[in-house]
Amino acid sequence: MTKASEKVVHESKWDSSFAFLMAMIGAAVGLGNIWRFSYVVYSNGGGAFFIPYFTAIFLMGIPFLIMEYGLGYKFKDSLSNILRKVKPQFEVVGWFAAFLVFLVLTYYVVIMGWDLIYLILSFFKGWGSDPNMYFNNNIVVGGNDLSNLFTLVMPVTFVTIIIWAVLWFISHKNLNDGVSRVVKVLIPLLFVVMAIIVVYALTLPGHMIGLTSLFNPDWSALLNVDIWLAAFGQIVFSLSMGQAIAVTYASYLPNKTKLTDNVLIVAASNSGFEIFTSLGVFSILGFMTFSTAIPVNELATSGSGLLFIVFPEIFNTMGSVSYIIGPLFFLCVLFAGVTSALAFIEPMSNSISMKFGWSRKKTVSVLCIIGLLISLIYTTGSGNYILTVADEYINQFGILLGVVLQAIIFGWYYGLEKLLPVLNNNTSIKVGKKWIFVLKVVLPILLSIMWIIGIVDLFMSESTTTLMIEFIITVIFIAVPVILSYLPQKVVVDENYHN
Repeated sequence: MTKASEKVVHESKWDSSFAFLMAMIGAAVGLGNIWRFSYVVYSNGGGAFFIPYFTAIFLMGIPFLIMEYGLGYKFKDSLSNILRKVKPQFEVVGWFAAFLVFLVLTYYVVIMGWDLIYLILSFFKGWGSDPNMYFNNNIVVGGNDLSNLFTLVMPVTFVTIIIWAVLWFISHKNLNDGVSRVVKVLIPLLFVVMAIIVVYALTLPGHMIGLTSLFNPDWSALLNVDIWLAAFGQIVFSLSMGQAIAVTYASYLPNKTKLTDNVLIVAASNSGFEIFTSLGVFSILGFMTFSTAIPVNELATSGSGLLFIVFPEIFNTMGSVSYIIGPLFFLCVLFAGVTSALAFIEPMSNSISMKFGWSRKKTVSVLCIIGLLISLIYTTGSGNYILTVADEYINQFGILLGVVLQAIIFGWYYGLEKLLPVLNNNTSIKVGKKWIFVLKVVLPILLSIMWIIGIVDLFMSESTTTLMIEFIITVIFIAVPVILSYLPQKVVVDENYHN
């Protein structure tokens, strides 16, 4: 790619608020799973979890995001092309990161489809008196096997197609008319709706039972390595570290942007909103404990169970007000999901267009068709089983590995010192030797330990069928990046991709 083509592709035509908008989109990626943080806290020691959580933010999340912003802003290019410039053999790592995010999107859209179904049901409590039975018989249907792989769950299939159509409609437009305009509307609405839910939850009888569970720390839990692994894993997930998302959005930033300031906005927005929503979640759990005498720590056994089983059960006990709170809650989750999904598709879209010179419309159209076809697997009777396996495996193996590889490549091969002039220009917070040491030494060691422990735990307890699915996923997320990296680069990039 020529210097001239790079300049044209990333020519800044954004309005003056785009830097802040980009930061909000980055934060929204973590907000898309607003129930996930609450469940991680819920199942990992309550208030004690906040110590490793904030440690992970300052020791890992912020330093790595600063690196990603610096790379995207300096190179104005996709992660795969940036890595190719460092060393041609490293290009595959960039495709690996972007493709993993795309694979996550293919099942994330299905979960958004579930939420859309529950949004409709919430207006008349269509899940009935037994939300657990409804979820298992009408949404996920099949069991933990592949016996129903060729049976589509039609309601889920239908809403999944709708979600993909919406994502295509928004994403195939230029950024200002598509993603930018939608996020400017959804993010404020998301904050307003969640504020209403949290304020109402704090008025419920028994809410202090839940808040006590949230903030009363079990200090002995800090001696459990799983708590620390959960905290670091949550930050990797919620800040979308190493997934090419931050690099992609930073490449669109205008000149004289305060990069480290934007990183702090993203980190603060994300963690602040996660903690804020957890106030509402735990207040509602406390209300349910007050109403049913079931202890808080026995109310849910999974993140999806918390969202699609426990909350409908709570709404069933709320009376007529639940016809307002229920729809608001699921609408809030949907808003967060849409903003996250828009961010998930961008790295792969950007990488393909930057390498092959495709227009934005063509790139997004092809990706949405492929994504829909993959998503249909998760809408079958065996879809929830495959989704659970894929989510755990991609996050514990693929994404962590990508973060470690990027930290090593940019820390040891590229040289983080080269980013200091870009990062320390027009910013109120400077970075230097300590930041470099964290990324070169501390981060790779910590995440490598997490990766090894995660893989060992993963394979020690898996069935033969699960191992087979994981093997297929491994072949796919290795083969596709390798093929894409070896395909010839197109020199002239379409000038209309970002315009």
